[in-house]
Amino acid sequence: MKLDTLIHAPVRLRIMSTLLPVEHMSFTALKAAVGATDGNLATHLAKLENAGYVDVTKQFVGRKPLTSYAMSETGRLAFVAYLDMLQALLPPRP
Repeated sequence: MKLDTLIHAPVRLRIMSTLLPVEHMSFTALKAAVGATDGNLATHLAKLENAGYVDVTKQFVGRKPLTSYAMSETGRLAFVAYLDMLQALLPPRP
């Protein structure tokens, strides 16, 4: 078994960890939670979206655009498998 290198990148790992417990999150809130710049976050989100790990919703609230992100079922399964793999690498607890 190999670690999912798509998830393993530090920013993408923070994105996936942040999205796991929530239904969805706005780009702005995700940027603050992850601590990334607009461009860096957008690049990593695009990679996760292309892999089917993240779903994107674009809408308007009034006249302002709002982009929100949610972990897809595929992403959730991949992330759980990634966490299981990490757990398998750790020595057993005494």
